[in-house]
Amino acid sequence: MAEAQLSTIQAEAPKKQAKAKAYVSPGVSLIAGGVAGGVEAMCTYPFEFAKTRLQLRDSPSTSASSTTPKQMTRNPLILIRDIVRIEGISALYTGCTTLVVGTAFKASVRFLTFDSIKNALADEKGHLSKSSGILAGMMAGCVESVVAVTPTERIKTALIDDAKGPKRFRSTTHGIQLLIREQGLRRGLYQGLIPTTMKQSATSAVRMGTYNMLKESAKHYNIPLNGVTTFGIGSVAGIITVYATQPFDTIKTRVQGTQKATINDAVADVLREAGPKGLWKGSTMRLGRLFLSGGIVFSVYEQVVKALSPGN
Repeated sequence: MAEAQLSTIQAEAPKKQAKAKAYVSPGVSLIAGGVAGGVEAMCTYPFEFAKTRLQLRDSPSTSASSTTPKQMTRNPLILIRDIVRIEGISALYTGCTTLVVGTAFKASVRFLTFDSIKNALADEKGHLSKSSGILAGMMAGCVESVVAVTPTERIKTALIDDAKGPKRFRSTTHGIQLLIREQGLRRGLYQGLIPTTMKQSATSAVRMGTYNMLKESAKHYNIPLNGVTTFGIGSVAGIITVYATQPFDTIKTRVQGTQKATINDAVADVLREAGPKGLWKGSTMRLGRLFLSGGIVFSVYEQVVKALSPGN
């Protein structure tokens, strides 16, 4: 009798493990990540625009009507208001098309890479440890940076920087053509690859690692992972990410501006202009964007995964 019960338990064990180990397929990760990234970019772009305007240094070509005077740069809402008043609401979406397409693409790459690594590193119950979550996020950030982030961020930053003064770029397409013609493919689209990869690896490691940790904690305490919970967890992950990775973002933006700068030049300029605190310049504006984007991208991603994988 005891042997029969043991055999039954052993036979059922693989079934339970198989059910617990239901992973997200690569196709679903790719689609869900792309949808989540596109929605996130559209909703949060004005914050990204204002943050980039703040980080880019004043130059002789900057017009007298510049909307980034020092006394207005600490409040993102005031800066956005002044840009709308002086340049029109469409100015807030300068470079938006590039970022939406790029964000959808890079989010697809990020979630596909993260989920693939998660599948490989997770235990028999499908759980990922804290260190494995950070490692998976870091590796996803590296792949994302090379494949998608660097070119789209370079184009976006150049377009926003160009809009500060007399415009050279008539459109996104014209800007890309001009950058490649004047600087070549490597310099034109991959300027700032190293700082971008550093920033993206750190951002993805912190963001994905924190989200995974909080999600696993919610499961441990039997907290339902509905839309509200997922949005909250994603937002907290976004807040932590801002302050942990802001220096990388500041240096990356300086390097990718229309004025050529090396990493050493960018760091030296920031420290000379504002001291160490200058490395966190723009963190308030990035906080607003990542608070929203963290909630949006993870909640949309989870909902799309549920819709495409109802059995999980």
